[in-house]
Amino acid sequence: MRRGLLVAATVGAVALGSLVVLLGMQPAGGAGPIAALGSPPTGPAASTPAGSPPPVLQPAATPWVPPPLPAPVGPRPTKKVVTALQVRLDALRTKYAIPGISASIVFDDGSSWTGVSGMADLAARRRVTPNTAFAVASISKTFIAALILDLVSEGRLGLEDKASEYLPEEEMLTGITIRMLLNHTSGLYDYFLHPKIDRALRSEPARGWSPARTLGYVAKPYFPPGTGWRYSNTNYLVLGLIAERVGGHSLAVQLRSRYFEPFGLQSAFYQVAERPTGPTAHGYRFAGLGASLRPIDLADGTGIMPFKSVVTAAGGAGSVAASSLDVARWSRALYGGRVLDAPRLGLMLGDFDPAPGYKPSIPYGLGVQALDVNGFPTYGHSGRFIGFRGVVRYVPGDDIAIAVLTNQSRVDPGLIAASLLRIVLPPPGPCGACPEVS
Repeated sequence: MRRGLLVAATVGAVALGSLVVLLGMQPAGGAGPIAALGSPPTGPAASTPAGSPPPVLQPAATPWVPPPLPAPVGPRPTKKVVTALQVRLDALRTKYAIPGISASIVFDDGSSWTGVSGMADLAARRRVTPNTAFAVASISKTFIAALILDLVSEGRLGLEDKASEYLPEEEMLTGITIRMLLNHTSGLYDYFLHPKIDRALRSEPARGWSPARTLGYVAKPYFPPGTGWRYSNTNYLVLGLIAERVGGHSLAVQLRSRYFEPFGLQSAFYQVAERPTGPTAHGYRFAGLGASLRPIDLADGTGIMPFKSVVTAAGGAGSVAASSLDVARWSRALYGGRVLDAPRLGLMLGDFDPAPGYKPSIPYGLGVQALDVNGFPTYGHSGRFIGFRGVVRYVPGDDIAIAVLTNQSRVDPGLIAASLLRIVLPPPGPCGACPEVS
């Protein structure tokens, strides 16, 4: 097994957090529709000088060609392992009363396992299938981060460029760089945490929101640009607007032409702007945590997951939908070096202490979280809408990716991913942080 090779090259001595920290700190219920569209807010930010910025990469002189896939070195899953994965997935869905779930693991030779359990649509008795697409919420940020780094490599913008150069009409961006937006050190207030946005979004769920309306919910900054760290969906809504202006096309067009089609992500689509190519799931909320509580369907009749107002307000922060297999494939391609060249991948994965003196609760690079799962260093991202919750993790030392997508938002799918991964990759020695689920 090649454990630790990529980690050593890009993360170095970063102390990775535990799985429980990742989503265990997120509100379990009652928060805004996507108040935790990925990492949670972590309280007041420190006001520590940001120090000297990292160097800016120069545009690539020649087009980059992805390297060939490495030869497989890990064991292939046996029939016994595949059976064990499905049995555990079914048991965990029942234990946590999850309406529907899809989980995929992509191995180091590109082969994969996908397990599904439960219902995509309870009223219609329509089951989840391997190609059912779910709203992936903040996992969308991994696509936006890759797009921004691609635009940097093409010389269309720079990481130390001021965001106001590209969106001069937005006064809130004064002093904020592209890098600060990517790593959540801008200080911009997260509009999804505004106390009045929930009622506005839910009052007309089938109505689309413009960026201008959404940005109207951005309140006073958390701190001056570059002096702290605070997760904010506003950063990636703004990055999406910049990418559209600089790239000359909509996010839907750019993501499809650069990533969805070239990497064979057949189920992936940018919601609202594109239609799904296969089945999709309804999102469900619950009035509490009890396993016997009735799921409440959030569908608004538009086919958008969970409903149109939230997704259009999310914009670049969370509008992608895909199957668990395509999310896992994307993760392996991205963090395994197939999407970005080595310098850009190094940028994405190499800066997990973005504001000196104030560390995120989960180490966060340029659109990527880093943490231990069962004792293995991993890269990935979590995502959460009301009615949907998912997680994707890539184990660089073994070149394995796992994605778990659900159509509910009260149970942490990271625990399920860790439990499934233990079947395929037994923890390397004692694992005090491993979740006690089976």
